[in-house]
Amino acid sequence: MGSEVCRTVEADPDLELVAAIDPYHAGLDVRDVAGVEQAQFPVSGDAQALVDGGAEVVVDFTHIDAARQNLEFVAANGIHAVVGTSGFIEAEHAAITASFTDSHCIIAPNFAIGAVLMIRFAETAAPYFDTAEVIELHHDGKADAPSGTAIGTAERMARASSDWEPDPTETETIANARGAVGPGGIRVHSVRMRGMTAHQEVILGTAGQTLSLRHDSFDRSSFMPGVVLAVKGIADLPGLTIGLDGLLGL
Repeated sequence: MGSEVCRTVEADPDLELVAAIDPYHAGLDVRDVAGVEQAQFPVSGDAQALVDGGAEVVVDFTHIDAARQNLEFVAANGIHAVVGTSGFIEAEHAAITASFTDSHCIIAPNFAIGAVLMIRFAETAAPYFDTAEVIELHHDGKADAPSGTAIGTAERMARASSDWEPDPTETETIANARGAVGPGGIRVHSVRMRGMTAHQEVILGTAGQTLSLRHDSFDRSSFMPGVVLAVKGIADLPGLTIGLDGLLGL
């Protein structure tokens, strides 16, 4: 994702790539790592390169442990943060908000605009159905489960309706066959499969009918329009913003 972000920033006439941070590729030419065409500068293993390069916005697609440290650093240095790393929990939001006094932060479960719309549609439909389940499918390199998108979807649906029928299952022949119990009792299922990128289906049911909502990202380029939208709009969103809904007018 980092390489894709670098290429996207480099290609946008309104943005400038001033630093690339990756401890595993420190010292390499950013042109070799990310394939960008700009003048040579090395990938850094130290976040100080953001300050030295005059970065106004940092985009973070790392691991939750690294992302927490990164947010502390950028907040302390007055740099805006656009975060696609999953794993942040609601209990952390107040502390993140308090730390971003001189700059702003967006944490988005998903930067694919189609996925944002899918979540909104599921939230809108929730009050009209009795049961619902979320199935998320990702590539076999994704380390966490369920995805932030799946959790966020279930949370939004649970807030939209508290009237869900209980799971009728009395016996699981194989443990956890019914998936995890998410917000509002909505079941969440995670698939990790080689060949996939990022996919999610929400199935809602009531008497005599079902509604299926599905979004598929087949390439990481699908997330880049949302990243650019967040980078360009973050200066107008004080404190902490969760998701892209506000930037899309939803």
